[in-house]
Amino acid sequence: MPEIKPRPPQDQPWENGWAPDTSRAPGTRRLWLAGTMAVATIVACATAIVVTERAPDERSRSAPADDNASIPGLISFATPSETPPKGKSGLATDEATTRAPSQQGAGTPKPAPEPSKSPSHEASSPPAPKPPAVTWRSVRSVNYPDHYWHVSGDYVALDPVRGSESREDSTFKQVKGLADGSCYSFTTRDGSYLRHRNFVLRAEPRDGSSQFGRDATFCPRGSSYSGAIMLESVNYPGYFLRHRNFVVRLERFEYSSLYLADSSFHLVGGLA
Repeated sequence: MPEIKPRPPQDQPWENGWAPDTSRAPGTRRLWLAGTMAVATIVACATAIVVTERAPDERSRSAPADDNASIPGLISFATPSETPPKGKSGLATDEATTRAPSQQGAGTPKPAPEPSKSPSHEASSPPAPKPPAVTWRSVRSVNYPDHYWHVSGDYVALDPVRGSESREDSTFKQVKGLADGSCYSFTTRDGSYLRHRNFVLRAEPRDGSSQFGRDATFCPRGSSYSGAIMLESVNYPGYFLRHRNFVVRLERFEYSSLYLADSSFHLVGGLA
């Protein structure tokens, strides 16, 4: 094995023949590199700061001032529009929408249009309305085709036609309903109205009361028989005129074939 010689002590360099290298300080190269990098970093930072400060000044001198311009480096948020949306909403109004064209238009305003002159014939009084045509009706039963409504004393019966007097008593003038213009009322030749009282149809003079008007108003409804109608009371909805024992009366609607036949009538031309 090779002999390992111990390192001579360094505290006596002259006696043992060993001397340290004093030509350069220890770590000189590392210190030089570190110093060079530090100086380069400082110079780069200073240059960046100078360039950054000069750029906004040059832009502000060359471009016009704008209060809404965004600052570089900061996040800018969009400014909300001051014009409300069109349409009916809580912000927009019809007044603002209609005034917009006049505010945008340029030039002289257009003169207001002159009022149109009405023709000479319009200035004259309107012609008098023509009186409505009188409609005379007779009411014929569906299940008794030869029987008609007939004023017989204190009530309206369902009777066959016998003579001229019977024809006159079986002919009525159909007019607009006293309580509802879309419904019917019936008058006799002497001016009496057919109205229900105690649920029996009668011919009585009009007394001018609202109760009488409702009792004398009947609304046409559809029937299961072709060409026929049913007459419903205005003040008793669901009650219809029907004949029973050959007396015309007001009774509640029933889902029966007999009721449907007894309450269906044909409005035909007047017999007299």
